[in-house]
Amino acid sequence: MSTGTAVLKAEARLFTREPGALFWILAFPTLLLVVIGCIPAFREPSPDLGGLRTVDLYVPVVVLLAMITSGIQSMPPVLTGYRERGILRRMGTTPMRPGALVNAQIVLHGAAVVCSALLALAVGRLVFGVALPRHLLGYLLALVLAGLSALALGATVSAISRTTNITHAVGSAVFFPAMFTSGVWVPVAVMPDTVRQIVGLTPFGASAQALDQAMAGQWPSWTHLAVTAAWTVLLVAVARRRFTWE
Repeated sequence: MSTGTAVLKAEARLFTREPGALFWILAFPTLLLVVIGCIPAFREPSPDLGGLRTVDLYVPVVVLLAMITSGIQSMPPVLTGYRERGILRRMGTTPMRPGALVNAQIVLHGAAVVCSALLALAVGRLVFGVALPRHLLGYLLALVLAGLSALALGATVSAISRTTNITHAVGSAVFFPAMFTSGVWVPVAVMPDTVRQIVGLTPFGASAQALDQAMAGQWPSWTHLAVTAAWTVLLVAVARRRFTWE
């Protein structure tokens, strides 16, 4: 067994012992969708939404919420905690390199997001009759770029935070604006044009619009995809530059 695989298995065992993280990533987004879907008015088609229902708009939103929670709230404290306790530094003196631990965290949180997205799509379809993405390839591309941007943002939060307490503070400061731009409080599709254009310059605002377009059967706008990809590249560059092992 390779060292990377061994680290991944060990981190997976630890990850499954964190019920709080699993709840907020896996269960809470779908529970939010269920709460919204249980409101009768949100199950009625609206002319203001182009004949869609509010519950239809919230499936991509809760998928993004899982990404934001995983990338910004769950992963950074783990990485910063390992560095703060000297675990990453000590691993640097062994054949089991610290980069393997970082990669394992990225893989685990990415896998949790995928499971959460599948659960939300399944509940939306089976319980509330929400149509599945009509442009599957475009939806998958937008989903991957959104997930990468969330993980890159989380790595940046960890890189610029020296302690776990600072990580929580910075993560919270980033988390709530990210929720707004992804449409948790107000779906991006119903925001005023000026606000929607501004939100579209953020990674999650662009991702929300790309996912909406793919759900409707259109290829996501290259502008939205490019914005999300550009943020990912920028955040990865910052994280690589600022991240230290001790």
